[in-house]
Amino acid sequence: MTWSSALAPLRNRNFAWYFASRFVNTLGNMMASIALAFAVLDITDSPTALGQVLAAHTIPMVALLLYGGVIADRFPRTLVLQFSNVASALSQGAIAVLVLAGHAEIWMLVLLSIVHGAVSGVGFPAMASALPQLVPRSDLQPANALISLTRNGMMVIGPTLGALLVVTVGSGWALAVDALTWALAALLLVPVTIPPKESAGEPADTLRELREGWSFFWATPWLWIVVVGFGVLNLIHAGAWSTLGPAIADDTIGRQGWGFVLSAEAAGFLVTTVVLLRVRLERPLLLGMLGVLLMAPPMLILGVSPHLVGLVIAAFAAGAGTEVFGMGWNLAMQENIEDRMLSRAYSYDALGSFVAIPIGQIAFGPLAAAFGYRPVLITSAVAYVVVVALVLCSRSVRTLPRAPVSEPAPAAQ
Repeated sequence: MTWSSALAPLRNRNFAWYFASRFVNTLGNMMASIALAFAVLDITDSPTALGQVLAAHTIPMVALLLYGGVIADRFPRTLVLQFSNVASALSQGAIAVLVLAGHAEIWMLVLLSIVHGAVSGVGFPAMASALPQLVPRSDLQPANALISLTRNGMMVIGPTLGALLVVTVGSGWALAVDALTWALAALLLVPVTIPPKESAGEPADTLRELREGWSFFWATPWLWIVVVGFGVLNLIHAGAWSTLGPAIADDTIGRQGWGFVLSAEAAGFLVTTVVLLRVRLERPLLLGMLGVLLMAPPMLILGVSPHLVGLVIAAFAAGAGTEVFGMGWNLAMQENIEDRMLSRAYSYDALGSFVAIPIGQIAFGPLAAAFGYRPVLITSAVAYVVVVALVLCSRSVRTLPRAPVSEPAPAAQ
């Protein structure tokens, strides 16, 4: 794959506008996470209150993912995204106004976070499934890589920009900037035109469409096996790495050292994305699951001997492997699932993958207190390897190939 072919999706008018929208949206999201955290802490100085505000966003988002999949398979996906972006701009803008005016209270932020989480749940399946309607199948890998490049780049600089805004002008103005990015993301989608959906000839019935989505999900072995596996893997990752990691770092490599580790992980994402712009990924799920396996070593090092250099190297490799999986998973979904079912498939994927994350966040602290950090982390690393191995026992996962290019390219219009 040449650099010309790697950048080919950007010559497609529809994808170029969609890419610009995702770029702006991702930048705002990366800044907003740190801005909202400090806005809450400015009001109460209570980590518990911050957890309540974050949970108020997560719970309705997860609860509405399935409904979002139905909506995105029923209506034009760009329209669904525009609605989600505008509603997010209004909810974030309301939080910013309350914070800037000095009238913000936790219950207000909780209510507005519920609204923001709900519209995010509706919009996520549309965002995940829009790409195959914008580029020809032959351009799916470079298009996904360009989107990943944006996301991973923003993972590196977005929180820094957010922190800079918080320090210089305050968390309220940082949230206001985030609200503007949501509005701009919606505006950038206006020029995107995609073919209208073909009518199935049946009246809309949400429950029937949900059942149809579930039947497809359960009848596709590689799909549900990977999702079930990731339900457990994400639980382990959220508990062992994201929750226990900072606590161990505080007593060993230090907070700045933990920052270096997370930056190395983000660098692994970024470097691998650039590689995948040029290298075609065959056997997407086999290579993806083998890549995910690289998350076990940093957890093991964290539990056995948390030295900075070893953790940085292992985190970089884990980030690279995780990015290989992300690319492989998107290609598997986009190339092997028909368009009319794709949003619902993504919604069941997200629900199964995300639903156990809060369990890991809540459970691993008490587990470490009861049994010690070292045994919990070593057990977590071993369990991670076992789950990946069980997923790879499925022949449908190991042998799923890249789909052949057969359909004509979508018009650039």
